[in-house]
Amino acid sequence: MATDSLPVINVLFTLHPGMDAMDFIGPLEVLTHALHDPDDESTKAFEPTFVSSTEHTLSAQGASFRAHINYKEAYARLTEFDVLVVPGGGTDTIIRSKAEPLGLISAFSELQKKHPEKERTILSICTGSMLLAQQGILSGLSATTHPDYYAKFEKLCSEVAQRDLSERCDLIEERYVVNNLRFDLGEPEENPYIRRKSDAKSPTFRRKGSNAWKESNTRRESNARRASLRLGGLRVITSGGVTCGLDASLYLVSIMVSEEAAKEVARIMQYTWNKGVVVDGIDI
Repeated sequence: MATDSLPVINVLFTLHPGMDAMDFIGPLEVLTHALHDPDDESTKAFEPTFVSSTEHTLSAQGASFRAHINYKEAYARLTEFDVLVVPGGGTDTIIRSKAEPLGLISAFSELQKKHPEKERTILSICTGSMLLAQQGILSGLSATTHPDYYAKFEKLCSEVAQRDLSERCDLIEERYVVNNLRFDLGEPEENPYIRRKSDAKSPTFRRKGSNAWKESNTRRESNARRASLRLGGLRVITSGGVTCGLDASLYLVSIMVSEEAAKEVARIMQYTWNKGVVVDGIDI
């Protein structure tokens, strides 16, 4: 049960026909294993909710997943969610037909810009980044996707930049890429997430784990600084194919719960956590 010091982090998973099952199951597995207290099973850190246009969604592998809510309800309850997870697979059809979750992705981003007092994160897995790019979420940011789609991704980002008269997205060939960093993990000289030297500056206020995440939503200074970031401070994480989604999800556990919790999830799953990078890190 959640307490004042052990908040539940609400995660909304978007489901769409032809999605890759592992893009959905992988992050779900990681997040549902995460505990605030490793010795107390009742302190689960993340509460998942699945949204789809239909009750049942068929993945590219032929597995069917049942949604908890439809998109109408998701829009109505969008303010409740802290994290939006967007799987890849079947993205060409989604973009061509302008179908969900495109609208929800935009709404989640707009919500952050209108109400930056709350810290929100959007995480895409594999070609899910194509959907973020299509909606202009990645313009001016850095991102990654599945290596087989690098050329297609850059073409799409170029078209979107022309369409919106915006900056292009900077493609990075990494397992996952984080924009609008909030946390400094470890000492600066040992930080595995550093991409640029500016990221290594030790912040005045260093945050780690649950309490810091909770405090970020109430501290006046944090709200003002978050509002000055791109997209109102929306943390945008894109990952490469399948197993990279596990890495990015473990990173999410490390920053919203604790690094110890992420390591424990990796141990339970018998998985080696491969680190990605952050861009222009600001710890607030």
